[in-house]
Amino acid sequence: MATISYPYKQTPVLPQIVTAFVSGVLLFFALIITWTLGYQLLYAGRIFPGVSVAGVDLSGMRPSDAAVKLNETLSYPITGKILFKSGEKAWIASPAELGMVFDPSSSAAAAYKLGRSGGLFGALSGQMRAAGRGVSVPPAVIFDQRVAYQYLSQISPQINQPVVEASLNLEGTNVVAQPGQVGRELKIDATLIFLASQLQTFSDGEVQMVVQELQPQVLDVSAQADAARQILSQPLTLVVPNAAQNDPGPYVYTPEVVANLLAVQRVQNGDQSAVQVALNPAALRDLLVPVKDHVDRLPSDAKFIFDEETLQLGLIEDSKVGRALDVDASIQAINEAIGRGEHTVALVINETQPRVSGAATAQELGITQLIASETSYFYGSSAERIQNIEAATRQFDGVLVAPGEVFSMGQHLGDVSLDNGFAEALIIYGGRTIKGVGGGVCQVSTTLFRTVFYAGFPIVERTPHAYRVSYYEKTRSGAVDPRLAGLDATVYFPLVDFKFTNDTPYWILMKTEVNAAARTLTWKFYSTSDGRTVEWTTTGPMNVKPPPPTLFEENPELRKNELKEVDWAANGADVEVTRTVWRGGAVYFQDTIKTHYEPWQAVCEYGPGSKNPEKLAREQEVCGGPSS
Repeated sequence: MATISYPYKQTPVLPQIVTAFVSGVLLFFALIITWTLGYQLLYAGRIFPGVSVAGVDLSGMRPSDAAVKLNETLSYPITGKILFKSGEKAWIASPAELGMVFDPSSSAAAAYKLGRSGGLFGALSGQMRAAGRGVSVPPAVIFDQRVAYQYLSQISPQINQPVVEASLNLEGTNVVAQPGQVGRELKIDATLIFLASQLQTFSDGEVQMVVQELQPQVLDVSAQADAARQILSQPLTLVVPNAAQNDPGPYVYTPEVVANLLAVQRVQNGDQSAVQVALNPAALRDLLVPVKDHVDRLPSDAKFIFDEETLQLGLIEDSKVGRALDVDASIQAINEAIGRGEHTVALVINETQPRVSGAATAQELGITQLIASETSYFYGSSAERIQNIEAATRQFDGVLVAPGEVFSMGQHLGDVSLDNGFAEALIIYGGRTIKGVGGGVCQVSTTLFRTVFYAGFPIVERTPHAYRVSYYEKTRSGAVDPRLAGLDATVYFPLVDFKFTNDTPYWILMKTEVNAAARTLTWKFYSTSDGRTVEWTTTGPMNVKPPPPTLFEENPELRKNELKEVDWAANGADVEVTRTVWRGGAVYFQDTIKTHYEPWQAVCEYGPGSKNPEKLAREQEVCGGPSS
């Protein structure tokens, strides 16, 4: 038998290994799939092993059965305890009281879903974790925060504490201080976050309560209380600095008065707030207003008399420095001083120096001679009228008028009052001649006006009387000179003033003299003449109008058939006076002074029960009668 031999062929090793690996992998996946399909079939419709909810094992249970078991087993919402604490206070509530509701069906459904979601590998991973270590599915809980909010709101008043600012009050002069208090507030919304987290654990526990402390802006005012007591420990004394013997002050205020001025105010310094004790600026201002009235004074020049023989000045009254109380600066100074514990405070005074001191000489002022002199007569004046003439005249004796100055008689006259030496006498007011303080002052203004007129100085402001007054037209003999009509001037400051300008380079020194016995008032100007002279003409009274008929009025203070003339008739008229002032051989200036006098009605008063007072006036020769 013949033997056939084939050539030897070697089989490759690598393909064999690859084939074996692939076969292994396919076998592994086949086994996995087989196991998975088997596992799924085994627990179809049931919860995979190792799955629990809140510690309750639901392995192999259908969701419906699991829901029943969870409902029977988990009573946490009813029996659980949640503890809230704040300091030494504590509150315990069940989860159900806080709005927690457990949903067993949803919880069982969530347990059943484990291992059946997330794709093939996700599902397998879940099944393997449950089968290995076990998986606890969070219970499905419904948390109604509105219920918990209501619960916390009810206990919050026991936790909350209002902020109390420190206070400082006065009871008379007694200082009462109350310290501040830190506030507390339960932050309910923040606390609910911690509560929700605890409820999810399905276990008893303490929930952190979020309580915020609220700091008062001012906690302690003890230092300010001490400052207030220091302020009220002594009277407050306000003084005028460098006061002379006759200067006003000191002004002393008792602690009771100061207590009414004391103010406790809150001040803000950046983010910081503080309490400050000081005297109330508005109340202090009211306190200083009358003080200012006493302290303030205008600067006054020295007053002199000119000796016509020696041509030198004699001092009548020394100059005075002007003072003005600075109220705002004084308020600040007072509060700063009391803040330092001081009780005597110097007021803040602004000073104004006078123009002419008592050391001035006639040569310095350019006063060398008498340049004008005018005398008026007041025959028939009452004692009260003479008193007023003397009181007003004194204000101008020794007064200086500066070069270029517009001199105001009203400003230098001062307050016409009983306190300043004036009396009640007849004045023209409201269309009637009545009694008033200062009647007769116009004798003084008229005399100054004529001195200025004849001296040739410019007149800035002049107002005539409402009707012709015989006093101002009388001459030395006592007769009335109609040429003097229209050369009168009235002053009722500040409504009516008389002003003139010193338009020379020299000072004017005034000299006034009243001779009550002779019924004369003389006004003199001393200065240096610049050579001016005055010429003047007058129309005299023109357009003369007779007065209205006498007015008769009943006066209950008079007796029956008693008559009393209280206003006197005067003709109305117009007067124009033209003045020409010459200097250096030429007209320096010319002016015309126009005056209108109203026709003035006589007024006669009679007592009650008087019959036909006009007839009585004729019979008694008064009030417009034959000889009146």
